[in-house]
Amino acid sequence: MSRDRLIAGGIFALGLAALGGYGLSQSAAVAQDATDGPGPNLTIEVAGSTTGTVTIDLASDVAPNHVAQIVALAKEGAYDGVVFHRVINGFMAQTGDVQYGKYGGDTSMAGTGGSQLPDLAAEFSSMPFDRGVVGMARSMDPDSANSQFFIMFAPAPHLDGQYTVVGHVIAGMDVVDAVKKGDDAANGAVIDPDYMATVTVAE
Repeated sequence: MSRDRLIAGGIFALGLAALGGYGLSQSAAVAQDATDGPGPNLTIEVAGSTTGTVTIDLASDVAPNHVAQIVALAKEGAYDGVVFHRVINGFMAQTGDVQYGKYGGDTSMAGTGGSQLPDLAAEFSSMPFDRGVVGMARSMDPDSANSQFFIMFAPAPHLDGQYTVVGHVIAGMDVVDAVKKGDDAANGAVIDPDYMATVTVAE
């Protein structure tokens, strides 16, 4: 799988160009952790330059196929040791490339891989991309999401209805805020990135 599953092209890149108009910074978009939903919950132990626990309530009622794939990958340990390869200050932190994103290895292709599981048909919804919302990364093809996901630092309405929402952070948003940022000139690519040490599921 050699397609760039970021949002490095297409809608996501256009969103970056528009981002300056929103004036979204971490300090301007501090929100309390959201309330828990029906689950399942994904627990991420972050390691690297920052440490801590992030808990995500997965929206199985909104994107059942995407959530099922995330849960399957987490249960088999595929997400363990995967880096936050692209982190754009005031926008989002992306991770989940189980093919090319393992910490301690060559992550130069992180963002272009997926997993051994098939790509997923889009499950777009009316849920907005607010702070703490988790979405699935994809290529220009709407039906190309696989394993990668991103967590919003701040609202990004230009993404609404264009990417599949799979959940929202219910605890540890301060840890997400502290994840090592990338260079804006390099589309947020991170040198010596933080990573997900372990990812587990509570159903």
